[in-house]
Order: sequence, then structure tokens, then C-alpha cells
Amino acid sequence: MHLRVQIKVTGIVQGVGFRPFVYRLAVESGLRGYVRNRGDAGVEILVEGASDVIELFMRRLKNEKPPLAQIHTLSSTRLPGKEMFTGFAIFPSSDEVELEGSTVPPDIAICEECLAELRAQKDPRFDYFFITCTNCGPRFTTIERLPYDRDNTTMREFPMCGFCQSEYNDPLNRRFHAQTIACPKCGPKVYLTMNDGEVVDSPDPVRSAGRLLTEGYIVAIKGYGGFHIASSACKDQPLARLRSIKHRRNKPFAIMARNVEAAKTFARITEAEEKLLTSYARPIVLLNKSENYDLSPLVAPGLHNVGVMLPYTGTHYMLFDNVPDKAFVMTSANPPDQPIVHEDEIALKELRGTVDYFLFHNRRVAERCDDSVIRLHGRHRVFIRRSRGFAPAPILLKENAKQSVMGVGADLNNTVCVLIKNKAFISQHIGDVENIETKTFLREAAVHLMHLTNCDVKAVVCDLHPKFTTTKLAEELTEENQWPLIRVQHHHAHAAALISEHGLDEIIGVICDGYGYGEDGQAWGGEILECTRYSESFRRLAHLEPQMLLGGDVATRYPLRLAAAMLHRRFNVEEWLITNREKLPHGKVEADLILRQLSSAKHPLTTSCGRVLDAVAAVLGLCYERTYEGEPAMKLESAAMKGGDTLKLEPVIVGNVLNTTELVSFIFDHRTCASTADLAYLAHAYIAKGLAQIAVEKAAATGIRNIGFSGGVACNFIISSIMRKTVENAGLRFYVNEAVPPGDGGISFGQAVIGGFLVS
Repeated sequence: MHLRVQIKVTGIVQGVGFRPFVYRLAVESGLRGYVRNRGDAGVEILVEGASDVIELFMRRLKNEKPPLAQIHTLSSTRLPGKEMFTGFAIFPSSDEVELEGSTVPPDIAICEECLAELRAQKDPRFDYFFITCTNCGPRFTTIERLPYDRDNTTMREFPMCGFCQSEYNDPLNRRFHAQTIACPKCGPKVYLTMNDGEVVDSPDPVRSAGRLLTEGYIVAIKGYGGFHIASSACKDQPLARLRSIKHRRNKPFAIMARNVEAAKTFARITEAEEKLLTSYARPIVLLNKSENYDLSPLVAPGLHNVGVMLPYTGTHYMLFDNVPDKAFVMTSANPPDQPIVHEDEIALKELRGTVDYFLFHNRRVAERCDDSVIRLHGRHRVFIRRSRGFAPAPILLKENAKQSVMGVGADLNNTVCVLIKNKAFISQHIGDVENIETKTFLREAAVHLMHLTNCDVKAVVCDLHPKFTTTKLAEELTEENQWPLIRVQHHHAHAAALISEHGLDEIIGVICDGYGYGEDGQAWGGEILECTRYSESFRRLAHLEPQMLLGGDVATRYPLRLAAAMLHRRFNVEEWLITNREKLPHGKVEADLILRQLSSAKHPLTTSCGRVLDAVAAVLGLCYERTYEGEPAMKLESAAMKGGDTLKLEPVIVGNVLNTTELVSFIFDHRTCASTADLAYLAHAYIAKGLAQIAVEKAAATGIRNIGFSGGVACNFIISSIMRKTVENAGLRFYVNEAVPPGDGGISFGQAVIGGFLVS
């Protein structure tokens, strides 16, 4: 029996070699018809042939799809009428848009086949820095609109030469309908300039840039999603200069290692970490420094780990040719508190005082995109930042949302999320929304994501904080478009992200971070919540002891203030504070002011877990000023990694409150007779065990079997590990975020799932 069948496929099926795969499979099966891209990022197939052959063809579509393709839905409709085709063809793309939830693939690292061609002297693409095929290369950062055809990307400015056109049209070629296909003759060009834009005459600009790096120069390198600032990872002088110019005293720099073997000379790498490093996403992976760590101490000062990624473009591999370096610093190029730079003119203007040279290429960046950052907690993946290699691929939910919504996230580590049916599309990393430039980037990214996903937004969801920049943007968007505005409490959004990611019905959520605006207007940050799936409400069951934010926000920057406020309850801190006056920006004057402030009760309170860790870091002399987000707590964890469970202090729980004054006082009292490492470990163990014990008690009282841990503190390996052990020893299930960041990068996802399932 012969049939005519129309097949529609959704998922990541554009830009991953899916149409060439369908073509080859149909020809091999003897079927007739066509395949084409659609304007909603899906693929439409029409086949004519025997019913059993078509049935087998559809099974093979699912089972033998290209490695980068993801099929979310595959539907078929039997068509009436006579057979019309004599063969099978790839038709021009259709602009037809039928479905919301278009799925755009993320950028993919260079594949082994392209890398081999890059190195083959007789290959036409030998030494071509932008070599790609259907299995690798930029996607999200080149696409301006759908469908994913060359004319809709920034590659449209580079007409194919005869050689590239022949491969593009050849069904048996790996570059059959590869939209980023290019070669030295017709593709983008690379060139080296001085920091004033004057072109440097070089026959090999990329390798010249590599030599400049090894000689100690600083080079801005334009990549797929924007500019990196690169320098030697072994020389102190360029790093010291870079830190001085960028006012970046201590924040760790990411590095790019030549290969895994090179990375193993300075970092300990597990099998799981190596697999992640070499994956097609090529994220930055936080690796523990080894005993033989020999990179500059200015790469990641005061930390036990270092962020490492491997080359993911031809350019990166070529940088390491003909130089001895095993790693280069490769950090995002952005002015302070602004998004990554992605335009040539802006780069020349903003970075010329920072770098010595620029390595440009002449292809526009359609959408800027930072590198992703991941840390492994044993077998569990923890996103510090979800961006290149992952965004904007969707998170799939168990059921369809009631309405399409947009979550605009929080003000720090921002992302935006669009939820359509069961697909949550999270943008690339936006950053801290503290100025007009980042707010503009957020707005542009939100609009671009809506267009790419063909989303008909019905509501916007924002944080409960009335003064967040993201809240104000949400209010602007709702006024402009007449959309309803939904406000969601910060920690509830964290819990919602966790419960939705794992498809749970209910959870006792331990949510720990630096700050979230509470329902009572106070600063929350160490909370235990009871949540049910997609509920617009939650119950606050317990929290950390409220502590004074002495001086308000300034205390979050100078943790001696936090420590003094906590210790004041048990000790006369005058002598200690005066002794440490040089650690305060205004010395004795400020110390005297703090002592006077301690007698006043007019200070905001916080239950923040992050602030407790900051205070302990100050008491132990590990960090007196937060120069980047999370610095005191990160340095405290690094110290604790060298310690052990030698000091005993049982958590003090009064009602529904975990006492933290007891912890900080104990550490202060033992700071001269116990090791800093052991005291640092004690701080982690006390908080983890105390919160876990309360969560276990609340689980027993409510009959809930799931306990989860989210918020920025969930990135902490020690706290997460101890909490997991305590919960699982009680016979309960323990969950952490693995698909989205537990920190504020996952807030937009939590907002969206709450807003998307409200009854409209």
C-alpha cells in the first residue's frame, strides 16, 4: 500500500545537519518527496512510498538522528491525492510559522573532522580560522531570524565561492546545507591591529597573536559571541597590569588550556570533568588546583580552584601553535559592570586602554554570548553560568504551561526566560543589571528570544523587589504591550526552578544566597520553604537567625561590619575592631563609627547565609573586602578544603531558627588555638547540618519526601555534600539544580514556571 505522509518535526533540528540526514535516509529508503526548514525552527517532510517503508523511515528518524539533533515532537498526517514526486529533494525553506516554541541550537565547538582538515596542508581549508561544518560551529550567535538559512544569518555577507557552493549542494558531503560554510577564498577574514586600530602587516595574524601573548602582551580576541581579553597565564606582569587597568583586584580569570594533557599539569581532573571539558559545549570547568600548580598566582588568587576551558574554534587551536604556553588567560572583554563587547568599533573605543593588540575578524556577531561555567559536585553538574554551548536550548517540563510568559530574572547574574507550553528557553548570561548598557542588553536579548522562539507572550514575571532594575523593565514592557505583570518572591523562584527541573510535585526547599527581598520587606537569604509544583504561593517554615547589616549595603562589601554586629552580642569587640582598623577603608574613624552604631538598633536585618559566610571569612582574616560577587565565601570554602571535621559544635536550633551567633562566636573564640582550615570547615558543617536537620524535621511533619538545595550557596561543594549526606541518611531524597544555575541565573526560569501555570 502506497501512502503520502506529511511529517513535522520540532526540537533542535535546524543547524545540526538534520535536513541532509533526512535527505540521505529518504534516498536510501527509496522514498520520494521533500524536506524543508520552517519559519518556526521546525522541519517539514513529505514522503511518498510504501507504508511499511515510511513506518521504518520514521523510526530511523528518531533512532539515527545526527548527534547534535534533539527531537521534541514528531507528528505525521496522511495526505489524500496522487503521488506527485519522482525523487527526493531539499526544498527552499518556508517562512510558514505554525508553532510557538521554535528551538534554536547553541554554538558548537569545532569537531574532530574540521580540526583534522585545519591541520591538513593539502586541504582547501588548511589553516582557515573559521572552519566549520554541519556538525560544528556558531549557531545562536549568528542567527538573526528564522528559518535557519544563510540569508538569515551574519554569513549572508559572504557569498559562497564555487568550491564551497559545490560542497553545500552535495548530499554526500559533510557540509551539505551547512549554513556557516566558508573557506579562505570566500569567508570571513582575520587581521591583527595595534590598540589604535592600525593594521599590523602579518601573513599569519592568529599565530602572530599567539606569539604576542607568550611575549607578555595583552590581546583582545574577537570570537563567535564577542571579545575575549587574552594574556599569558604564567607571567605576573601582564596579569598585574590587566588587574590594575580593569580595577579587578582579585576576581579570578578563566584560562584556556592547550589541551587536556596541559591542563593536567596544573589541575586535578576527574574522568567526569574531562568528559565535560571535551564535550561539544566546551564550557569553563572549575577544577581543583593540583600540588604542581605553576600558573601565575594572579590567575585565581586565594582560591583552591581555577576555571579552565579548552579551545573551541580553529582560532583558539592556532593561537597555541609555535608557542610553548600550556594555557592563556581568556576572560570576557567588558568594561566594568557592562556586558561583553561584541562590536569592533565599541571594542576599539572601550578596550584600547586595556589591551596592546586586537585580533579582529570581519563577521558581525548577531548575539553576544559569554562562556558557560560549570562545577561538578561528584556526579552532579552545577551551573555557575549557563550560556555558550547551552543557551538557548530549552529545559523541558513534564506538562504544558497554561500560558506563554516571560521571566525577566533578578538584578545579578541575570538571564531572561521564555516559557512556551513545556519548553523553557533561557537566554545567554546577561550579567548584573546595574546600568543602562546592561539593561539595554537585557531588553534586546528578551525581544530576540521572543522572536526566535515565536512566542506570543501573555504575561511578564519579575522579582518582588520594587526597586530592582529588572522590575522596572518588566513594568515598562507590560505598559508598552498591555501584558499582565506577575511578581514572584526571590527564594520562591529559586525553589520553583528546582522543583520544576526535576518534575517533582512538592519539596522542602533549602534556599541560601546573599540577598532576596522577603515578603515582609526584610533581606532574606537563608530560608526553608514548603513548595508545591507550579504553585503561586509557598510557606516559609524556617530560616537563619536575623543579623544586623551594620551600615546597610556597605556591610555587604566590608564583612568586618557583619562580624562586629554578630560578635557584639557575646563579646566586647572594641579591642578587636581597633586592632583591625587598617582593614577598614577609613581606618580608626570608621572603627569608632562602627562601635557607636553597635549601640543603635536602627539597622536592617538579614537572614542571609552568604553574609554569615562573609563574616566568618573576616573573623579568620581570609577576606576583609568583597571586590567581586561571592569573594569572601569562596575564599572561606578554599580554606575549608584543607580542613576537616575535627572541631565539634552541634547546631543550635531555637524553634524554627538556626542560631548563627553561636557559630561566629565559637570561631572567634577559637581563632588563636585552632587551625584556620578546620574553623572554616566547621562553619560549612554547622550551617549544612543545621539547615538539613530542620529540613528533615519539616519533611517529617508535612509528609514530604523531597528536600532540595538551591540559591547561590548551593554552588558550594562542602555545604552541598554535607547537606546531601544528612538528608539521605534520614531516608529522604535530595535534589540540586543541574539543568539551570542554582544562583540568580536560574531565577528567570523559576519566575516563568510560576507565571506560566497560573490560571489565566
